[in-house]
Amino acid sequence: MATQQGGARSRAVEDYLKAIRHLQQEGSPVSTSALAQLLDRSPASVTNMIKGLAERGLVEHEPYHGVRLSEAGEREALRIIRRHRVIEAYLIEKLGYSWDRVHAEAERLEHASSDELVERMAEALGHPELDPHGSPIPTAEGEVTERRHPALSEIGEGARVIIREVSDADEGRLRYLAQLGLYPGTRVEVVGHEPFEGPIRVRVAGQERSLGRGLAEIVRVELLGGGHDGGDDATDN
Repeated sequence: MATQQGGARSRAVEDYLKAIRHLQQEGSPVSTSALAQLLDRSPASVTNMIKGLAERGLVEHEPYHGVRLSEAGEREALRIIRRHRVIEAYLIEKLGYSWDRVHAEAERLEHASSDELVERMAEALGHPELDPHGSPIPTAEGEVTERRHPALSEIGEGARVIIREVSDADEGRLRYLAQLGLYPGTRVEVVGHEPFEGPIRVRVAGQERSLGRGLAEIVRVELLGGGHDGGDDATDN
């Protein structure tokens, strides 16, 4: 029982560190209320966990201001993120999983897999730099290059873009995007924006599609140069 409880505490610590790092991308320090909402925990339990993380030197906490990762916490968060993204890539490339199913599997496996196993997976894959959803994979040394791409919902009519990253948190949305052929590396033309927060019309693989604003917000893209004459169905994987 003690071992099981210790394992649960370790998983909780890792989940908190990942969540804090995720929220830090939007702004730092991170509020306890934002952390509680993301992790679906009570504010009291979040406060208790943050105190424990601070005692271990993994976060810096200012009461009534928020929390940020320490250098040690950042290293540990990147280690877990690397595990998650390498496992996702391995499940797709070697085991034939679809991209909408790997997030939940990786959430379970990232806590149980050894560093050696993850590094062997990475080696078998040729040390990929991106996971199946286009997110950068931190190196084994804890280095990561992150680029902030605009959401598809922010792109104006007539622009041509290439999808670079898609949020992997919602299986249903990923399945729908897969049906539309909207993967990282796919080129898309923005046909138009319907008024009053209506859907966005895009052209992909020669076909026009409509995406709701919420769906378009999880698709991160890079603008293509005006002189690019590649076909709509080209990919850059």
